[in-house]
Amino acid sequence: MGDTQSMRVGRRTVEIHRPDKVLFPADGDGDGDGDGGGKEYTKGDLVAYYRAVAPFMLPHLRGRPLMVERHPDGLDGPMFMQKNTPRHYPDWIERVEVPKEGGTVVHPVCEDAATLVYLADQACLTLHRWLSRTGSVDRPDRLVFDLDPAVDDFEQVRDAARNVRELLDELQLPSVPMTTGSKGVHIVVPVNGRDDFDAVRDFAGEIADELVRAHPERLTTEARKKDRGDRLYLDIQRNAYAQTAVAPYTVRARPGAPVATPLTWEQLDDPAVDARRWTLADAVEQARTNPWAGAMSRGRALGPARRRLAALRG
Repeated sequence: MGDTQSMRVGRRTVEIHRPDKVLFPADGDGDGDGDGGGKEYTKGDLVAYYRAVAPFMLPHLRGRPLMVERHPDGLDGPMFMQKNTPRHYPDWIERVEVPKEGGTVVHPVCEDAATLVYLADQACLTLHRWLSRTGSVDRPDRLVFDLDPAVDDFEQVRDAARNVRELLDELQLPSVPMTTGSKGVHIVVPVNGRDDFDAVRDFAGEIADELVRAHPERLTTEARKKDRGDRLYLDIQRNAYAQTAVAPYTVRARPGAPVATPLTWEQLDDPAVDARRWTLADAVEQARTNPWAGAMSRGRALGPARRRLAALRG
């Protein structure tokens, strides 16, 4: 390949610079079993993946401020967490200016496949999305539980995910799981966007506290690692203004290029599945199965669920 190639993406032409640049070296441990042997992936591979997964990923990105995780020289180089949209970004990339303490931030918003490809060319390996949308940035329409195990033990994650789902079912809140591409799982609940972040986070905290009360030997809400012991951490802190969560189908900056991948509850029970089950090489195949079919279409009001939780607690 040459140093630059042009790619037509929808109505846009995107320049891909140094597509043969290695972002994921081959000497990593691609499958997480500790024996090395992760496959090498280039920027061209990253661009091709994001172009292919765009139809499935864009519904989870449109209308949401993004924070991007850039690795210009791949996993072996420096990493930058970038919120502000650089001035050199093309005019056709959507932006949203949101308040922050002491000023504002202008975040990029990914509305189309061309933007996704452009971000890949900028070596944005991982996209972190807000849980709210640009029209109402202070009112989330997603609630997320981040299941963070004390050690890299996916059986611990699987058991905790079942506990979370069982309680959410009792509260009549729909939920879907997603591997993080790291060690854990995110459990995502669609909400109706009428509560602000403080109210949503407080309710998520009440659910987490109830789970810890029922399973104190296995689960914790202790934010400090030294206080968790070997218990799994139920992290609800992403449910806050200006906080982000890894986007569905985003690549993670880890050896082997694992992908944060939506899956069904039945798949989560499969012993062959773990947090790094899908990678840049095969996540598109999983996306085509539409594992979250219909689950995100209607956000739920939290009032009835609050009342059901209060009744459960007596």
